[in-house]
Amino acid sequence: MYFCHLPESKCKITPIIPVFVLRVKGVPCTGIDVMIKCLRMYLGIDIGGTKTLIATFDSKGTLLERHKFPTPDKYLDFLRELSATVANMSTKKWRAGCVAFPGLIDREKGIGIVCGNLPWRNVPIAHDITKIVKCPLLIENDANLAGLSEAMLLPKYDRVLYVTISTGIGTGIIVDRTIDPEFQDSEGGHMILEHNGRRQQWEDFASGSAIVRRFGKKASEINDAKTWRSIAKNIATGLLDLSVVIRPQVVVLGGGVSNYLERFKPYLLEEMEHFATPLTPLPIIKKAANPNDAVIIGCYYLAKKHA
Repeated sequence: MYFCHLPESKCKITPIIPVFVLRVKGVPCTGIDVMIKCLRMYLGIDIGGTKTLIATFDSKGTLLERHKFPTPDKYLDFLRELSATVANMSTKKWRAGCVAFPGLIDREKGIGIVCGNLPWRNVPIAHDITKIVKCPLLIENDANLAGLSEAMLLPKYDRVLYVTISTGIGTGIIVDRTIDPEFQDSEGGHMILEHNGRRQQWEDFASGSAIVRRFGKKASEINDAKTWRSIAKNIATGLLDLSVVIRPQVVVLGGGVSNYLERFKPYLLEEMEHFATPLTPLPIIKKAANPNDAVIIGCYYLAKKHA
């Protein structure tokens, strides 16, 4: 920005424009073109318990660049790995970005309070990552972001419940294509439900980890109807409770277990239909459209919305 204190007729300022030429997607661009193009770029960082994904999107949501690295257990090691990865990215300027955090967060202070699968506690993640990427950042729960990205693909539904069934179970409630502030800190997988005669967290008996503990197999290795019927019953137990309280029009299932929805959907619907009433109609059950990239795409949508 330039300021001039002379009369307008005498104020002539010529901005300095870089003269170097680069090629972006094969098209020659002057320095100023690159600067303008960067102002339309958005950054997404998906921190997972085992891996971290970093991606650059253009203004239309096209994923232009992605990098991945194993998520270190130690927070300072994570910051060093992130910094090294960003240094090797072709894009280093973004209009805005969003960090997906796998746990409870303080959005106002940008703090990751606690993780489900990482030993991090009260880490100033928004502040620390902003120093690395040098752009405005938001921080949001990963399941909420996955739900947002899936809801954007379902414009005819105003209330969407997203449930990821993987190592644990996470939930996101999206109303009018916005993360519902009333439920943004809810953890559906931690609901206390009765199972086998005792009260347990839902994810303790219905998640991917629970499946491996009980059956000794991953979801990808299960093909027999009896096992899938049992798995579907456990998943239905939580979906029924959530559906009665939230009243979603559609439930989108994501995560590793949900990749095999076609194997257990008939049993899931059969179980849920036992409890349907005129006052509590069952929602539509759908498989996530982007099961592997839902979170990082959600980062793009939220960053662009608040940029």
